[in-house]
Amino acid sequence: MAPIPSHVLTFALPSIILVALCSLSDCYDPLDPNGNITVTFDIHQYTSDGYVARVTIQNYYQYRHVDKPGWTLGWTWEGNEVIWSMSGAFATQQGNCWAFKTPAHCCNKDPVILDLMPEALPENRSEDCCRGGLLSAWAINPSKSFSSFEITVGNLGENSTWFPPQNLTLMEPGPGYTCGQVLDTDPTVSSDLGGRRQVQVYRTWRSTCTYSSFLANKTPMCCASLSTFYSPTITSCPKCSCGCREAADKRTGFCISDSNLLSKKANTPDIVQCTDHMCPVGVHWHIKNNYMNQWRVKLTISNYNYQRNFSDWNVLVQHPGFSQTATAYSFNSTILPTVGFGDEVALLWGIEYYNTELLNFDGDQLGSVTTEILLDKDADTFTLSNGWAFPPRIYFNGENCEMALPDTFPVLPNGSPSLRSTYCQILSVFFTFITLWLLGFYQ
Repeated sequence: MAPIPSHVLTFALPSIILVALCSLSDCYDPLDPNGNITVTFDIHQYTSDGYVARVTIQNYYQYRHVDKPGWTLGWTWEGNEVIWSMSGAFATQQGNCWAFKTPAHCCNKDPVILDLMPEALPENRSEDCCRGGLLSAWAINPSKSFSSFEITVGNLGENSTWFPPQNLTLMEPGPGYTCGQVLDTDPTVSSDLGGRRQVQVYRTWRSTCTYSSFLANKTPMCCASLSTFYSPTITSCPKCSCGCREAADKRTGFCISDSNLLSKKANTPDIVQCTDHMCPVGVHWHIKNNYMNQWRVKLTISNYNYQRNFSDWNVLVQHPGFSQTATAYSFNSTILPTVGFGDEVALLWGIEYYNTELLNFDGDQLGSVTTEILLDKDADTFTLSNGWAFPPRIYFNGENCEMALPDTFPVLPNGSPSLRSTYCQILSVFFTFITLWLLGFYQ
């Protein structure tokens, strides 16, 4: 075997290492170590030629939700299975059912399943169905983080062996999810009679699906800008954060600078305002006030899309300051448990009927939502120096926002005293005043 030329090794080795690192870091998310979407088939009834199963899609991601147009589920049958009927969802194609005298819902070897809309008729519904394919993030709304439907499967014969579906796929709404093999697991057990009786299904098949932005091959959709009260400098989003797109570049989408041109691009799903960063969404972190025991931040999220609203959006902010008590005034918020992170991670999302909808850019005004966040200080760690008060990482809807380099962050003015020396000066003036007052009193 001929030796590999050195120049090939020089190019290939860094590439292999880069791909390996990207893959490893992408498969495991320390901000959401247990996040996944689990698809479960619970067989709870036998039929003469098959079974009736309840299929549940459960989103266990803390901050990643399934937005419009919703989930699409597919698989491949191992044998000659036929879907006789469904409720709570539907197969997109019936397929060729000429061999069956009994009407069938789907005869395809590879059925593709979609969720029904919330306004579906009662006779087409099943329990916990019909969310239009939308799944809320687990940490935000557990009651809407799953969806179920009923499926009657037949054409298996009386003595046939049942095999779980193969090649399960989950699309939301696009690539990025990889599903494991559908395996036999312990049957699902539920409670009945107010928890006094345990009921077990006959059989359970389960598959776990995980998301990878590396596999999705998405261009960034978000960037973060920074500012503060003590500096006139604003750190803008890095140039071309979400790709430098030309107005006519169909590969990366369109940007337009004049809303009057919008009608000419009406069929293009993603049109953004032409900016230096070219991102559909921008997040701005502004340090607003510095008090004795607290500090205040203003967080603003702006939508540069001309045609897309973001429903049930959320923002994830990594910052050590969230280890102290923090109050968000116009957003809901919670602190997420993380693994291997020294910084705390705050999850923020909209208040129902108030700002859960991040509206699109109408050409005259950006759609935006904003809140102020009041944080308590840890006297041992808090500082305005060296960019400590800025978050090292921000996510929007589960996607990493492009951040500026730390050396571009706003800095304290030259010659300005530090926070500690400022306090010392205040105390010194105070005690000087008291001393002079006491001297005058005793004289």
